[in-house]
Amino acid sequence: MSAPFQAATLQFPIEMGKVQTNLSRAMSLLREAAGRGASLCVLPEMWSTGFAYDNLLQLCGSTPEILYELRRFAEAHRTVIAGSLPERSGRSVYNTLYLVDANGVIAGEYRKAHLFTPSGEHLHFRRGSQAAVTRTRVGAIGPQICYDLRFPELSRKYFLEGATLLCVCAQWPSVRRGHWELLITARAVENQLFVVATNAVGRSGEFHYAGGSAILSPLGERLAEAKETEGIATATLDPSMVDEVRRRMPCALDRNERAYRRTRRPG
Repeated sequence: MSAPFQAATLQFPIEMGKVQTNLSRAMSLLREAAGRGASLCVLPEMWSTGFAYDNLLQLCGSTPEILYELRRFAEAHRTVIAGSLPERSGRSVYNTLYLVDANGVIAGEYRKAHLFTPSGEHLHFRRGSQAAVTRTRVGAIGPQICYDLRFPELSRKYFLEGATLLCVCAQWPSVRRGHWELLITARAVENQLFVVATNAVGRSGEFHYAGGSAILSPLGERLAEAKETEGIATATLDPSMVDEVRRRMPCALDRNERAYRRTRRPG
């Protein structure tokens, strides 16, 4: 899509293990966002189940049905939808961000590469090992999940693959909200692209989430920002702005890969 389009972040409280409650909230917000003309809707991380580790394998069984609902909605409303859900593969579980294109097809699947060991994610999920830009109706999207924001190598990979937009799904605790605001801005500025980042709100398990979902321009400007309650933030994104910013400041051309090579330590 080369024409400007509406993007939306959809933040809400995620109730641990209550799939139908969470699905009902998500679908209600999706209908509202579509009614506002949104062509891209980004949901939080693990939005259908939360981090319900006690019965995570069982809860994965709801994911195929949820994807079916999202695909129907996306096709009916010509809307791209991004959000992470638990994915079962054998006896393993992945935290997977699905990108459903506006024609109802699952255009991309990204398994979270960086697991947050301080909260024990590595004990319950398997790390993803592949990441790639997904081509959609709204442009080339680089998918990221929460903790991934702390690893700039991933977003730089997407930049080099031609991404014009990062979709970030998160459950980022309020105690580190300052880091959230800093990192989503940094990822936008250093890669000269749009960022649509959605966080959860309220308490889920032992953590509290402060929202702060935001949409940023390639210059790091906050085009829209949600507060600490359930709701939607929308902004108009003009893809031509990415080309213009990169033309005026040609960071891609000025990269010096020789300087980035790992050097041997003396002795």
